[in-house]
Amino acid sequence: MAVKLRQDQREAIYFVTFTCHRWLPLFEETKLYDNIYGWFKILQEQGIKTVGYVLMPNHLHCMLYLSKEAPELYKIISNAKRFMAYEIVKRLKASNKDDLLKKLEEGVKAKEGKKGKLHQVFQESYDAKECFNEPFIRQKVEYMHKNPVSGRWNLASDYLSYLHSSARFYDLNEVNELVILTHFQDV
Repeated sequence: MAVKLRQDQREAIYFVTFTCHRWLPLFEETKLYDNIYGWFKILQEQGIKTVGYVLMPNHLHCMLYLSKEAPELYKIISNAKRFMAYEIVKRLKASNKDDLLKKLEEGVKAKEGKKGKLHQVFQESYDAKECFNEPFIRQKVEYMHKNPVSGRWNLASDYLSYLHSSARFYDLNEVNELVILTHFQDV
């Protein structure tokens, strides 16, 4: 999942995934969904469009359209992870989730610990793929939306009833009150 190349293409859609440390269900444990929706709002204010998303208990997938003026993708994601990590640790402390905090402390590499890092909240890398054409975009949209009900996940009775997804926007033309979405065909 590591990204070795910088994705610096603008006026492009990227399919992005990042994951909690050791696949721990930190988003669910801390009910971080409101914070992630806040991040989508910050992106919108920066001219970055959210094309689609699904928020899972331990990872997220999103499709972002980077405008000509947008920062590089690695900056967007590193800021997001930092923004979310502080809130996750804060919420874990507030709910006395000492077992999870200990796992996050143990995940800090010695080199990072010397720099003052206390918790490893996310996997260091993220995955990002530029979406070059409509068939690829449609494949990623479908993958995201079906993720909550595929494989080992049973987060909803069907993918349209899963709350933290853009599926209803695409399949039922419903406006999402939590995040302003832009259809991929509109960018």
